Amino acid sequence: MTASEKNHAGTATASRPPSQAVKRPAQPERFALLGVWVVLIIAFSVLAPQTFPTTANVANMLGSQVVLLILALGLVFPLRAGDFDLSVATTLNMSMVLVAVLNVKQGWNIWAAVLVAILASLVVGVVNGYIVTKFDIHSFIVTLGVGTVVQGFIYFISGSVTISGIDRELTDAVLTRPFLSVPIGFYYAVILCLLVWYIFDHSAFGQRLLFVGQGSEVARLNGVNVKGLRWRALIISSGFAGLAGVVYAGTTASADPVSGGAFLLPVFAACFLGSTVLKIGRFNPWGTFIAVYFLVTGITGLQLLGAQQYVQELFYGGALVIAVILSKVIRTRGERIRRTQVQNA
Repeated sequence: MTASEKNHAGTATASRPPSQAVKRPAQPERFALLGVWVVLIIAFSVLAPQTFPTTANVANMLGSQVVLLILALGLVFPLRAGDFDLSVATTLNMSMVLVAVLNVKQGWNIWAAVLVAILASLVVGVVNGYIVTKFDIHSFIVTLGVGTVVQGFIYFISGSVTISGIDRELTDAVLTRPFLSVPIGFYYAVILCLLVWYIFDHSAFGQRLLFVGQGSEVARLNGVNVKGLRWRALIISSGFAGLAGVVYAGTTASADPVSGGAFLLPVFAACFLGSTVLKIGRFNPWGTFIAVYFLVTGITGLQLLGAQQYVQELFYGGALVIAVILSKVIRTRGERIRRTQVQNA
C-alpha cells in the first residue's frame, strides 16, 4: 500500500461515524427476564384461573413488595459503586422500631417520629461510609459488623418485644388505595424508581458511581473522588432503608425487632437479578423493579397452586445464585467483546 493509500484509509476510518466504527451488540438477552415473566403470568393464569389473574391478587402483589422495592432501590447505589451494604435490613428494622417506640411509648407525633427514624438511618450510612473509606476496609465486613451493632440497639430500645398501636395516620398514608385498588405505597415506589433512573442516567453522580464500580483505581487516577462517592452511596442506601422501615411500620401498624432481617436475602436477589435485565451487567432501577415483581409472581403463583411456605426461601435463594452466575458470565462476555472491538478498531 502506498503512502497516499494509507492516508486515504486513515481518513476514511477517522471520518466514519462512531455508530459505524464500533457496533454495539444487540444483547437480546437483556429482555430474557421480561419474557420469562410473561410466560409465568400466562402459565399461572391458566393453572389457577380463579385466583391468580384476579384484580385483588394483582393489587396484592403490587402492594406487598413496596418495602422490598424501596430497600432495593437504595441498595443499588453502593452496588453500582462496587460496595456491599449488609446493614440495610437491620437499618430498616431500626427505623421501624424507632417509629413505634417514639410514637407509641413516648407519645411523639407520628411525623416527628418518622423524621427521627430516617435521620437515625442516615447516621448508620455515615458510620458505614466513614469506616469503609477512612480505614480502607471491605464494605462487606464493615456493614455486617455495623448491622449487628444496630440489631443490638434495636433489642435495647424495644425491650425485645413487638410494639403495636402505631398512629393510624401513617397507615393511611401508606395503604390508601387511590387508583385501581393498588396501595398508594406502590406509586411512591414508582416515583422513586423514576428518581433513581434519572440520577443514574442523567447526572454526573450516577455516571461516576458506575465508573467507580467498573474500576475504582482507574477512576481515582482520572480525578474522581472515589472515597466521597462510595461514602455518599452508603449514606443513600441507609436513607432508603430508613424510608422502607417507615413504610413497613405503616403497613403493619406495629414493629417487630427481628422481622426486618427477612429482607436481606430478597433484596440482594432482586438487585443482582435486576442487573441481568435491560442494562446487562449494570445495577439499574427498572431492572430491579422487574426483578422484584418477577420474584413475587413466581412465589405467589406457586403458593396458589399449593406449594408450601418454604418455596419463598427456595425461590429467593435460587434467584440470587443464578443472578450472580449470570452477572459473572455476562460481564466476562462483555469484556471479551470489548477487547475484540478494540483490536479490530
